[in-house]
Amino acid sequence: MSNTKLNTVVAGCGRMGEPMLAALRKADFPASGFDLRDPISYGPIGDYITNKTSDIPTNTTVLITVVRDIPQTESLLFGAQNLLRQLPALTHLVVSSTVSPRYIADLQSRVPCTLIDAPMSGAAIAAEQARLSFMLGGPKTDIQHLMPLFSAMGAHFHHMGDTGAGMAAKVLNNLLAATNTATTRLILDWADAANIDEQKLLDLIHTSSGQNWLASGFNDIEFARDGFALDNTIGILKKDVESALDAAPLGADTSLPETVIRQITALTPRPAKN
Repeated sequence: MSNTKLNTVVAGCGRMGEPMLAALRKADFPASGFDLRDPISYGPIGDYITNKTSDIPTNTTVLITVVRDIPQTESLLFGAQNLLRQLPALTHLVVSSTVSPRYIADLQSRVPCTLIDAPMSGAAIAAEQARLSFMLGGPKTDIQHLMPLFSAMGAHFHHMGDTGAGMAAKVLNNLLAATNTATTRLILDWADAANIDEQKLLDLIHTSSGQNWLASGFNDIEFARDGFALDNTIGILKKDVESALDAAPLGADTSLPETVIRQITALTPRPAKN
């Protein structure tokens, strides 16, 4: 398939969206970015990013949203930016933000094109190295049509089912990731109190039954030592657990996810070790 048939805009060129756009440009896709920030703050990739909706190519066929949450998605698609009205050639809306699966179900009936949910996992380091894991929901033929784009940005692809299935899988995955984050930070604090060297413990965990993504990548994951803030990745983890709770089965025991939210919210910055 010719890359020129996939005229793509990445909306939300932040921690994840910016390297995703860079990966598409590196793969020779006619891709550009949109973000509310001034493009001058980006460096070289800023040449392909605009903060003016009027500058977005009108021949865009694929819009990938990587904004933070549902309010920003609503603003982007229907509100202040109103991109759906401004992109008449759009054939596919790809939601890579992590939002509630219930929202995806509602959104599907409100957009004039095919909706694909394609949340990703891997943190900024994986986006920068074009090895993201995508959880995909939507018709098989549309997933195949867009696979060149996903292949340029990622290394692992999981078609979970119809529209909404990718997002449902993502919030479950992030519930587990948030649980690992809260628990790993807890045991590191307890290890400090026991005078156990942080790196020695992380090396042990990596080869033992407590192995998890955060502990194994602790020195590479950019938010591993962060405390909770509404505008950082720890804050996003809290939001993602809330999205999982929003889609919890009727009558489910939600006490563990609710505890995880309290633990995530209580996190304070962990100093780097010398």
